[in-house]
Amino acid sequence: MEIELKRDMEFIERLEEKLETDGPFSSWELFHLSYQAALTTLTHDFSGLQAPRLLPHVTFLSHQLACAEQVVEEMNGRAILADEVGLGKTIEAGLILKEYMMRGLVKKALILVPASLVNQWALELTQKFYIPVVTTRKRPIWDQDNIVITSIDTAKRDPHREIILQQKYDFVLVDEAHKLKNHQTKNYQFIRSLQKKYCLLLTATPIQNKLSDIFNLVSILKPGFLGDYQTFAEKFGKNIKNLDQDIHLKQLVQKVMVRNLRQDTGIDWTKRKVETIQIEFTDAEMQAYEQLKKITMEAQHFSAITYLRELCSSREACFLSIKKSLEKNNDGTNVKEYTDFLTQLGELPNHSKALKVVELIKQSDEKCIIFTEYRATQVYLQWILQQNDITSVPFRGGFKRGKKDWMRQLFKDKVQVLIATEAGGEGINLQFCNKMINYDLPWNPMRLEQRIGRIHRYGQKNDVQIYNFAIKNTIEDHILRLLYEKIHLFERVIGNLDAILADLQLTNLENEMEKIFKESQTDGEIRIKMDNLSAVISDAQLTYDKENSHGNRESS
Repeated sequence: MEIELKRDMEFIERLEEKLETDGPFSSWELFHLSYQAALTTLTHDFSGLQAPRLLPHVTFLSHQLACAEQVVEEMNGRAILADEVGLGKTIEAGLILKEYMMRGLVKKALILVPASLVNQWALELTQKFYIPVVTTRKRPIWDQDNIVITSIDTAKRDPHREIILQQKYDFVLVDEAHKLKNHQTKNYQFIRSLQKKYCLLLTATPIQNKLSDIFNLVSILKPGFLGDYQTFAEKFGKNIKNLDQDIHLKQLVQKVMVRNLRQDTGIDWTKRKVETIQIEFTDAEMQAYEQLKKITMEAQHFSAITYLRELCSSREACFLSIKKSLEKNNDGTNVKEYTDFLTQLGELPNHSKALKVVELIKQSDEKCIIFTEYRATQVYLQWILQQNDITSVPFRGGFKRGKKDWMRQLFKDKVQVLIATEAGGEGINLQFCNKMINYDLPWNPMRLEQRIGRIHRYGQKNDVQIYNFAIKNTIEDHILRLLYEKIHLFERVIGNLDAILADLQLTNLENEMEKIFKESQTDGEIRIKMDNLSAVISDAQLTYDKENSHGNRESS
């Protein structure tokens, strides 16, 4: 192959002119300094990572370095980073981006993360990797060569969408990429349409319900790599187990996905100490609970279960929910009963569960994060803590980005307690705290692991103490026994529970439990059905663990 050489005639002519007139020439000292600077930043070898030597202040773990090297050298910069929660996917992604920037291969990048994590990503990349980033403001500029961090919701909106789709990005990163599993959503279509050279998808749960999840994610990185969807479905079906059982499919996925598990990292993880605290309602509270059960017995809609769950959380959450429903006349035939119940609810004393929180927190000065399902409960808890001279701040999804950062900083430096709702706790890192109270237990087990992952992650120096609250002889009691006593969910990292549930065709455990409560006539019937459900899941767990350990022995 012939290589065409082009002479820079302008430079040659200027040089000849300088020689004829004897200068002026640049300073030899300045030239020498420039030359030395060029040598220092020169990439001598494209094999192996070059970035870590320029980041001596960051201690990279062996699995993080191995991941970055694999993505750069074997996967051509297109990969799914699927490490378990808390293993440092952000560090891996930052290292990969830095490596490509050092090699002169990335100048223009688009980083798409949840809105609540934009500032956290910006701090991580600037402070740890010295990568200059731009976060989107009211008037973002998309057509310049820079590293832009924004949310998918912002990027896909007009007029931003049209401008972004015209850009040619060297590098695109999507955090929480499991939200792209459905190829029919606007988010998925938007990401597929981006012009990108390198692309990273970050998710701790690359496969949630069915095998098509991984097909859709891989198709963003390498369209056609797994064939077309119809052929893929016919060949492999929907069963997640096929990913482990079909060697060819597993090898294909391994070419685009890096997944590190906690037990494989060699890190000495701090322990999880789990304590279940069962609380008894006062007589007045239990009378109100039984009265609410009686009122909602005829109701066939979801609100019947919601009201009971809310009453187990706080009077305020239940009161506001019923009041809103009455205003919309959703329970027309029971208006008087619900109205009388609201009066009964207003006469209740402070909630027993909230008083237990106060008692527990007063036992030490340690920082603590409380998770609740309801905003009304969040406000109530902040009030009752304040009444008992305990400092706290709220943290929820409705807060703007700057306010979330402010609340996190206040929690770290000034106050003892952070009270978070589910949406508020997404992605926030709180390694400086090692105590958590699950004030309201989530019915989705994957959300529980996301909660615990806020404090039980790399960088946590202390054992993590987790308290799980539940009111005896209520709807919470049934959930506690299903998720804790039978499945042992709090002791173990979620791991492959999602695959186990999918194998049992229980793609939505929350819906399954709601169905049991709706269709049961008595507490005894609920108990029997819940025991049966937990027994089925426990047996499947044992089978899965045996098969997995057997497969690991064979592969080793």
